[in-house]
Amino acid sequence: MSGFPSFEVIPAVDVQDGEVVQLVGGERGTGKRYGDPVEAARRWIEAGAETLHLVDLDGAFEGERVNADAIEAVVESVPDEIGLQLGGGIRAAEGARELLDLGLDRVILGTAAVETPEIVAEIDETHPGSVVVSLDAKDGEVVVSGWTEGTGLDPAEAAARYEELGAGAILFTNVDVEGQLEGIDREAVESVVDAVDIPVIASGGVAAIDDVVALKEAGAAAVVVGTALYEGKFTLREAQRAADGV
Repeated sequence: MSGFPSFEVIPAVDVQDGEVVQLVGGERGTGKRYGDPVEAARRWIEAGAETLHLVDLDGAFEGERVNADAIEAVVESVPDEIGLQLGGGIRAAEGARELLDLGLDRVILGTAAVETPEIVAEIDETHPGSVVVSLDAKDGEVVVSGWTEGTGLDPAEAAARYEELGAGAILFTNVDVEGQLEGIDREAVESVVDAVDIPVIASGGVAAIDDVVALKEAGAAAVVVGTALYEGKFTLREAQRAADGV
C-alpha cells in the first residue's frame, strides 16, 4: 500500500481540538473550523477519495498524539479499501507500529525522522514501505516542531537520505504557501521528485485545478489538498478528472 498506482488527489482531514481545521502558513490559531472529522472523512469518501490524509495538528505542535480518540473514530468509520495516512505527534517506532496495526496504511514522520533518522529503518523492518517522511520547507530549508525550527537541511538532499533509510514515500510541504490559496512552488517539488525514486506526495498552496495538474506534471505521485476543497474552490472529482486527463 506504499505506492500510488496512479496520481491521486488526497483530501486533508486536519484535526485540532477534535474538529477539522485548516491552518494558514502553518501558524497555530489561524485555523478555520470545518466540523466533525468522521463526517468530513465520510464526505470525502462519497466524493471519490481513495486515500485520506489525517493530521493531528495539536500533536504536531505538542510532540505527542493529542487527538487520538478523534483519529481512531475516523479509522474505525472508514472502509478497508480506503487508504489512510496519519501524521502529527508520532515520535517513536513503537507508537507508529501500534497505529499501523490499528488499521492505518502509512504513518507520516516529520520531526522524529529529522531528530532520529534511524526510526524510519526501525519501522520499515516490521511494516515495509509504510513510513512517509514529511519534509516541510520554509525559505528553502527543512523545518520541524510545528514549522518553528529550521534544520539547515536541503529538502532534496534530505529526501534522498530518507529513501536510503527505507522511507516508502516523501510528503513534501511548502510551508511558505500552505493554506493561503496562492498557488504552488513547482520548482521546489520538481527538485525533490528528481532526487528520489520513491513516490513524492506534494502539499501546500493548491488553489486551483491548474495547480493539481502542474504537480502531476512535476512528477508528484499524489497531492494533498485541504483549504481549496473545504472552501469549494473546486470539487474532488473535478480535480481528479483533470489530473487523469493529463
